[in-house]
Amino acid sequence: MHTIRIIGAGSIGNHLAHAARSHGWAVTLTDIDPAALERARTDIYPSRYGAWDEAIVLKDSAAAMADPADVVFIGTPPDSHIAIANAVLDRLTPKALVIEKPLAGPDLAGCAALHARVTKAHIFAGVGYNHSLGQNTVAAEKTLKTGALGPIATISARTREHWGGIFKAHPWLSGPADSYLGFASRGGGAAGEHSHGINIWQHFAHVIGAGRVAEVSAMLDMVTDGGVAYDRLCYLTLATEEGLVGDVIQDVVTAPTEKSCRIQGRDGFVDWRVNHRPGHDAVISGTADTAEETLIAKTRADDFKAEIAHLEDVLAGKVANSPIALARGLDTMMVIAAAFKSHELKRRVRIDWHEGYTPEALI
Repeated sequence: MHTIRIIGAGSIGNHLAHAARSHGWAVTLTDIDPAALERARTDIYPSRYGAWDEAIVLKDSAAAMADPADVVFIGTPPDSHIAIANAVLDRLTPKALVIEKPLAGPDLAGCAALHARVTKAHIFAGVGYNHSLGQNTVAAEKTLKTGALGPIATISARTREHWGGIFKAHPWLSGPADSYLGFASRGGGAAGEHSHGINIWQHFAHVIGAGRVAEVSAMLDMVTDGGVAYDRLCYLTLATEEGLVGDVIQDVVTAPTEKSCRIQGRDGFVDWRVNHRPGHDAVISGTADTAEETLIAKTRADDFKAEIAHLEDVLAGKVANSPIALARGLDTMMVIAAAFKSHELKRRVRIDWHEGYTPEALI
């Protein structure tokens, strides 16, 4: 039986706790706030899953910091991720360290050093972009690998979602000013919070062999009313090392939600969809004249169960190149950072990968 220690008893922490218990793992859920632990036990978890699971151990995060675990998951605000990850590694060497997305703020502070540290420690480190593990992703990959689409012309991704759903899942927050969500510098706003769009674009670019993103051109719609400072709209044009050009749109204003990625080839297309219909993801593929829709039954809990199943394979040594590996999450952080620099300078920004995961790589 695997053990997991989850740092942060908010919405994501409860999702991971339930997913891990569904796989028979021993779970310790921690937080620095006793009220958050009580809220998890009496409200969040039972309201989602029917009843509290008494097998879950609740503990203060600081008191549990040195407790051994196969997997440590960090589900706190993005601007705390790097410091907490280093605090964990100061005390123990888990088999896997997984951090919720986005990894950090767009200043990239500590990103390069954390990557070097986990590489030296020879442990698996990942970032929670779990849409890359979904059944719809696997199905889309299979179609792409047949070559039926011919040469790929472009990829276009959308994560457009009014963040009212986030606040519904966090009713103790009255709005974006109450957390990191209202501050782009802390990892909030459309570019950071909804960076599944950037990440899935990059994922499919890897699948088709287009390489990493090398150039970013961005326009952001910034909100600075009421003491907040975040991007509510994030429009990106991307180009990869191999010359693939495409686009990503992320926002916190669109309702109903749109989560999609179109991979367009010379001879056909694949559409990747999340929550395409109630209770279902989908893959739609075909040509200009015909299309076939495949519905895949899925609940929100399934996203995290897939993540735990993937970690089981990682711990068993069955995964050579994980879609949620730290390097992939850092690649997404580089695009986020480049987007803010592009918006500020009002020009295209190039990523020099030889400089590593640092601001100096953005030129």
